[in-house]
Amino acid sequence: MANQDQDILLEVKGLKTYFFLDEGTVKAVDGVDFEIRRQQTLCIVGESGCGKSVTARSILQIVDPPGRIVEGEILYHRRNGNTTEVLNLAAMDPRGQEIRAVRGKEISMIFQEPMTSLSPVHTIGNQIMEAILLHMPVSKNEARDTAIDMLRRVGIPKPESRINDYPFQLSGGMRQRAMIAMALVCRPSLLIADEPTTALDVTTQAQILDLMLELQEEMGMAIMLITHDLGVVAEMADDVVVMYLGHAVERGDVDSIFHDPKHPYTRALLRSIPKVGLKARERLDSIRGMVPDPYHRPAGCPFHTRCDEAIPGVCDRIVPPRIPLGDGREVRCLLYTEEYAGER
Repeated sequence: MANQDQDILLEVKGLKTYFFLDEGTVKAVDGVDFEIRRQQTLCIVGESGCGKSVTARSILQIVDPPGRIVEGEILYHRRNGNTTEVLNLAAMDPRGQEIRAVRGKEISMIFQEPMTSLSPVHTIGNQIMEAILLHMPVSKNEARDTAIDMLRRVGIPKPESRINDYPFQLSGGMRQRAMIAMALVCRPSLLIADEPTTALDVTTQAQILDLMLELQEEMGMAIMLITHDLGVVAEMADDVVVMYLGHAVERGDVDSIFHDPKHPYTRALLRSIPKVGLKARERLDSIRGMVPDPYHRPAGCPFHTRCDEAIPGVCDRIVPPRIPLGDGREVRCLLYTEEYAGER
């Protein structure tokens, strides 16, 4: 158990991030729990609107107003030689020096769309060098050399000249590589990648994912990968968290999630994957309905309005508790409680 505790890099406990709007309160993240182990990859999956990106932004304290963390802990286990210091990132001032020392240096993030994340009026080199100069005691010339070396390592050709280019002069794949270079230049312990390959073609997508795995092995960092592509999850993940409407409805290792899914939502996601050999006229499986409007969340289990296994009069009243299944697995479904286990 002691070795397992030493392996933990980040613990998220009971995280709740709400947006307080005139129309009402949006509970974007509503009690999420998970762990990220050192040098491992955790994938967070779910449909759009499930709270994946807000969870990532909460870790770095970059949630846009009127959103804010209202409850929970984000415990970062920072190693200092032979000792480990535990920092609660959720309790830090989002604009304070303490979180700024972590953000971009020890925990970095690749955003979903590089064209909107990179400044259009600054060169790629200036933006990468800014992170180096902020967190490392080096001169401008040393920062420039470090940026060129990082651009070369992420596969950008002729980095000595490309460092002077603006984002609009680069292709989508090149911009994403520049974003990766910026995120990794300070050698973080944790890289958060928010759907880093969404806007890319499949060839470039494969190259970016291979690059991330290669750099992870080289730098010994952990990766938190947000995606809705279960093919990417199968290739990249060590552990998986399945989110639905702000809840982590299931978590476990990747083999267990794919070969023995427990939550009805996880099973429905896996059934919706196109299969090789499917006849042309056969319809793909889909999950009926849509993710509910965040202003009108259903009572009880958030998935019961779309669930084929919902228990009438029960799932629409009772919010499922977290149920441990052993071997680090967990599910939030009433079908696994002692009282309703016979309904499965």
